[in-house]
Amino acid sequence: MDNEEILDDIGALVEEERALRQRTGGLLPEERERLAELEVRLDQCWDLLRQRRAKAEFGEDPDSAAVRPAAQVESYRS
Repeated sequence: MDNEEILDDIGALVEEERALRQRTGGLLPEERERLAELEVRLDQCWDLLRQRRAKAEFGEDPDSAAVRPAAQVESYRS
């Protein structure tokens, strides 16, 4: 997966997240679950993109970057 593909995935995930958040009348349990999944997947995509860009910047192969487990990505602090 290259940077453009990752950005395309991010765009699709954001679009779906936005649609769920804009629903009126509250979300069904499965929609809340999907929203949580989207948030995690977005964090993983952004993390992967940052890894790829950092590797490229320092002369490493960006294709050696890998999606990190949700637990790891979700434990990062701002």
